[in-house]
Amino acid sequence: MLRAIVSFFGSIFSLVTMGVMMGALTIGAIFWMYGRDLPSHESLAQYKPPTISRIYSGEGQIIDEFARERRLFAPANEIPDMVKHALISAEDKNFYEHSGYDTRGIAAAAVECVQSAGKGCRGASTITQQVMKNFLLDGSRQAERKIKEIILASRIEETLTKDQILELYMNEIFLGQNSFGFAAASQTYFNKTLGELEPHEAAFLATMPKAPSQYHPVRQVDRLRNRRNFVLKEMMENGYLTEAVYEQEVAKPVKSVQNGDFDSFRSALPPRDYFTDEIRRQLSRDFGEGEFFTGGLTVRATIDPEMQAEAADALRRGLERYDRSQGIWRGTGKTIPTDQLGSEAAWREALSNVAVARDVHLENKWYPAVVLEVGNNEARIGIEGVENDEDGHWVPAKDVQWARKRNSDGKLGPKARVAGDLLRVGEVVHIRQMTDDNSGAFIRWTLRQVPEVQGGFMAMDVNSGRVIAMQGGFSYQNSVFNRATQAQRQPGSSFKPFVYASALDSGYTPATVVVDAPIEINTPQGLWRPKNASKTFYGPTPLRTGIERSRNLMTIRLAQEVGMDTVGNYAEKFGVYEKGDFLRVLANSLGSQETSLFNMVAAYAMFANGGERVEPTLVDRVQDRYGKTVYKHDPRICTDCNDPAIAPTRSPRIVSERERVMNAVTAYQLTSMMRGVVERGTASKTVSLGVPTAGKTGTTNDAKDVWFVGFTNRIVAGCYIGHDTPRSLGQGASGGGMCGPVFNQFMRKATKKYGASDFRVPEGCEFIKIDRFTGARLSDGASGDNVVNECFREGEEPVFGVSFDGGFAMGSNLSLIRPDGQVAREVTTSTGRKAVVGPKATFGTLSSGGLY
Repeated sequence: MLRAIVSFFGSIFSLVTMGVMMGALTIGAIFWMYGRDLPSHESLAQYKPPTISRIYSGEGQIIDEFARERRLFAPANEIPDMVKHALISAEDKNFYEHSGYDTRGIAAAAVECVQSAGKGCRGASTITQQVMKNFLLDGSRQAERKIKEIILASRIEETLTKDQILELYMNEIFLGQNSFGFAAASQTYFNKTLGELEPHEAAFLATMPKAPSQYHPVRQVDRLRNRRNFVLKEMMENGYLTEAVYEQEVAKPVKSVQNGDFDSFRSALPPRDYFTDEIRRQLSRDFGEGEFFTGGLTVRATIDPEMQAEAADALRRGLERYDRSQGIWRGTGKTIPTDQLGSEAAWREALSNVAVARDVHLENKWYPAVVLEVGNNEARIGIEGVENDEDGHWVPAKDVQWARKRNSDGKLGPKARVAGDLLRVGEVVHIRQMTDDNSGAFIRWTLRQVPEVQGGFMAMDVNSGRVIAMQGGFSYQNSVFNRATQAQRQPGSSFKPFVYASALDSGYTPATVVVDAPIEINTPQGLWRPKNASKTFYGPTPLRTGIERSRNLMTIRLAQEVGMDTVGNYAEKFGVYEKGDFLRVLANSLGSQETSLFNMVAAYAMFANGGERVEPTLVDRVQDRYGKTVYKHDPRICTDCNDPAIAPTRSPRIVSERERVMNAVTAYQLTSMMRGVVERGTASKTVSLGVPTAGKTGTTNDAKDVWFVGFTNRIVAGCYIGHDTPRSLGQGASGGGMCGPVFNQFMRKATKKYGASDFRVPEGCEFIKIDRFTGARLSDGASGDNVVNECFREGEEPVFGVSFDGGFAMGSNLSLIRPDGQVAREVTTSTGRKAVVGPKATFGTLSSGGLY
């Protein structure tokens, strides 16, 4: 009997032993089979999570950030223990004890699943397993993936420390609101760093990995509170919180940025504008889009926030000034259905979803508003972000009487007399406060509209190339197209300085006389008869007066004599056009070939700094995620910046090895001539800074584009205004009249901040007084409005009394007008050709050539 019992139990033991062995062999075979072709876990040791690239101003303030996934990397040693404990309590309380997988957790999850008949199944993945799933595997809920997860988790535990695994998880996990990782989520939900979080806030974040969309802090606040309190309880039971602290924290309300309890971190950032978006465009090109959006770059921008605000204000004023002068009401073109205007809550929600510009500050902030009621004279409006008062906000009749609407047939209607002539209920408009200029007291609300005409503005340091301000249009939110860098426009007469520069470097002088007379040129398109803007001919005129008064015919004659190849080489050398792009045709001497404002401003900087190449930049320095400098703009060397013994009256010595693109004397001559544009010429009525200023206006055919680019010895700035689809700006539109005031407003503030002084006279200048009307040499003691102290090259004796007639034929008996009112006369030259000269032409150098 005993033998039979022993034999029975022996058989049972053998079967169990064999079963265990077979089970072990089966499990081993399964793990061997699935473990053969798994991805390498060793790469995680070198993992670089995609992180935010941030742009800083020169003062170190964050002004923008770019990322595909909003992630702020936080090393494990910088993550507070409390935040780690909250996560561990919520997700994997045995994290520091298991070897990558938690058998007790797996068993408990299996029991729960069986007991609930499959309805209460939950995952039993450890934090280590979740890291494997997020980094190396897919998110499927299959047994095969679970097996791979366990295998990889056990392997990674042998390679990385627990804190390294936790670092990977806490920087990678998605926590809702486009926030990846705990550091970014802390900023998104609380506008705090991880070190500033309280225990209930850490528990709040620890609830999110489970399902961020199910714990929204506004829509599912009760569910979030329950989960948060569960995590706090787990923290207490795991010994991370005392019972007293737990009771205190669990009683606190759920607060978040989304619920309006904290200011958003974005409130400290200025609205995205053209400057930072252009940095994004350029660095994406230079470093690659992937590296820029995921590389965690730290970018130090050249922007001067104060001057950027001034540039935006100056350009907006110029555009609105023109728009209001047209007297046409367009509005925003957006409406809200009347059935959504029944209650204040309804119209406010509807208005918040309307896509209109919200980044305009011109005199005062512009607000989106909706027309709620149109009365006999006035219109009642609801304003976004502004509380209603007792009788509401109204637009009075006198505020609309400047404008008229365009009818459906395209014709303009009569001028508005009452608000109802322009506005309809449900119409979305822009509105701003009208305030007293002296006291700032509120007067009334006034209608505004984003102008249809657009433009660009840019300013930079002439020596370093640092762009201090860039405005690519009226409003970035209205149109992200950057007209300072992306728009290709005809520069018109603002191109003429490059024609004159090529002539001055070819032996001409500011006193060289060029005939301003009619020209006929045969072209493949037919006979071309260019004209001056004034439709008048002025006869023999010195180069200086030709550029001051922007004479087209002189410029064409000059370009013909110098040669369009030479002119083209200069335009390309200065970067106005890419090498080989400039077409060598005479019409282009008048700026008919398109270029960008960015190129023009950068080219003018080389006139201002004495003829040295300067590369414009929006970025001073770029550092990678580790703080290593990967780009630095300024290659100049400061030889004694760190010398404590440097005299207080002496500046540090800066060594520059920049390429010289034009002779220093030529640069000074041209700058002196362009000062005449500001002091006596086409910009004299609108540009007046009280410091030496040079520049050039530009107005294209039919005034489709108007320009002004000018400079002091420190700052160069340029403006263009025109419709995005080119069409005439109307009679009387000009670069001096429209862009001059924009430049003047900006540069008044710039000169106060950056200073300005006389342009440096280079070595090799010999000064001789000449008559700016005739080019004749005057005595050293001469004075008067017609006298200019002109720079000539030392050692080159100016030739006076020699006449050239160019090569263009001219008609006879032409009525030519001189600047001083004298009548010119026609003569026959030694070659038998006809030329028109003034009474004193024999004292100057007469040359034909030039156009507009």
